[in-house]
Amino acid sequence: MKELIYFDSKNPNCKFPFGSVEQDKEMTFKIFVKDGVYINSVELHIYEDGADIPYVFSMALNCKRGDESEFITKISLNKVGLYWYRFLFKTEKGEYQYRRDGDDFQFTVYDKNYVTPDWVKGGVIYHIFVDRFCKGKDSKAVFNKSGVLKDWGEEVTIVDPDGVFRANDFYGGNFQGIIDKLPYLKKLGVTILYLSPIFKSSSNHRYDTGDYEFVDELLGDESKFQELLQKAEGMGIRVMLDGVFNHTGADSKYFNKFGNYPTIGAYQSKQSPYYDWFDFYNFPDEYHCWWGITVTPTISQRAKSFRDMISGEGGIIDKWTKLGVKGWRLDVVDELREDFVEDIREAVKRNGEDNLLIGEVWEDASNKIAYSYRRHYFQGKQLDGVMNYPFKEATLAYAMGRSAGDFANTVMTIVENYPKQSLDVTMNLIDSHDTARALSVLSGVDMSGTDKEYRKNFRLSKEGYDFAKRRLIMASTLQFMLPGVPSIFYGDEQGMEGYEDPLCRRCLDWDNIDRELLAHYTKLGKIRNKFKEQVCGDTSFENQNNLLVLCRKNRNKTLKVVANNTNLTQSFYCPKAKQELLSGEKLEGDTFEILPYSVKIFL
Repeated sequence: MKELIYFDSKNPNCKFPFGSVEQDKEMTFKIFVKDGVYINSVELHIYEDGADIPYVFSMALNCKRGDESEFITKISLNKVGLYWYRFLFKTEKGEYQYRRDGDDFQFTVYDKNYVTPDWVKGGVIYHIFVDRFCKGKDSKAVFNKSGVLKDWGEEVTIVDPDGVFRANDFYGGNFQGIIDKLPYLKKLGVTILYLSPIFKSSSNHRYDTGDYEFVDELLGDESKFQELLQKAEGMGIRVMLDGVFNHTGADSKYFNKFGNYPTIGAYQSKQSPYYDWFDFYNFPDEYHCWWGITVTPTISQRAKSFRDMISGEGGIIDKWTKLGVKGWRLDVVDELREDFVEDIREAVKRNGEDNLLIGEVWEDASNKIAYSYRRHYFQGKQLDGVMNYPFKEATLAYAMGRSAGDFANTVMTIVENYPKQSLDVTMNLIDSHDTARALSVLSGVDMSGTDKEYRKNFRLSKEGYDFAKRRLIMASTLQFMLPGVPSIFYGDEQGMEGYEDPLCRRCLDWDNIDRELLAHYTKLGKIRNKFKEQVCGDTSFENQNNLLVLCRKNRNKTLKVVANNTNLTQSFYCPKAKQELLSGEKLEGDTFEILPYSVKIFL
């Protein structure tokens, strides 16, 4: 019977509005049935997430065209939540359930008051690993770490001399370095700076916070950070910080395992004011830590005093947001209790409703299950958006040869599942401090069976680099034109290579810039700025030959991003095209060539 039924949740003619809806918003469902079986009745069954008993809505015969009957129902739901649905057909041969390849269809009902910051939409994020971006010449920061201060550009440490990786090689990137490069970032089209953790810590990555109240002295002092905030804002660039609130450092004022702080830490005494922040199995040496890494003891979710310090009145969120920080990215947000995330949101928003809150989620965040519990990030009380790893994987896979259909399906599934408010501020990345560099991945070089030492010394040949760059130009163009906000990992725009941590975190070589690649990213930033309405508009795909055709439309103006991931030249028919935006070429005719491993944007 399935072949006699047509319903596509991604088609607005079947479900309108498409995707998620605000509470009390009327939804129209239509399903189409070919002649061939006698239908007694059709019902829409909607299940609230976790419920076994559905809401049942009868679908009326709306019209009949030729050999096809159209059944329709209109409903609205006032309860915020995640919902699943299917159709039940009652026929002369019994009952038949219509689902999507064995799974129920999905939509979210979100709070009618749920809004996300407009200033983020249509922008460009630039992700800086602060120690490796730029070392400001005029900085007053001094090196006083128990690590190794290296010359800028010296190779990163894989393991320390005793065979242990401690992330204690420092290069001196700092706030002054970022200030010095603000004109560069402005020209690149950057509107948001996302900084890796900046608080006092013993490591170069600073995901093992030592003290949330102070910036790390190697980066500069609080006045220098405030100078960065003010000068960036003066150029139309806001700053987003990395909030690491699931764990601290073992070397911290709170745990103080090594006695480097004057406070009595949890490791030192059960009488410590911080003792109940941590879970000990066998005091003091056996304790719960993040992914078993002993230098990052996990914060107990029961620790009210910790939560109050972070999100309470006058707490850490208040301190830095009042200083001028406009956004926060929550590290491993799915390891935080939802009520804590709600408290953090409240703290972020009480300092300005237009402040941004992003969460690190590696999967589809609309239906994410973490630790056996469904998360509710997009219903109005938690996150504005997330890091969009599904788009990352789809973009890189397409650039490396995956089908356009697979890419389109991944994109439209996320577009369907995320409320538009969330989608428009979602952080679209193709690499990060946690992953291999996009350029290295796109080279297609097989690194299986090699160790980090080999990968550290590996560099692409000129031929391999040029091929990877063509793919990167294609992938970055898709990244910039997809729904959400593109995030450039520092140096991608200059052709940086590198595999997994720490090889993806090398110093940016300001003396050896790929000018062609930089010009491409700069052009993408200008296009997003000029066509904000389109890149925040509707999303759809067209089918033409073996091409990927992404359409972004608003106000009767459409941008068509056309990519060719094959080794053959393809033709593209576009009779109304006036200009190709990447080249600036004025167009004549209606058919255009798309070269192998290339991309164009048609207006």
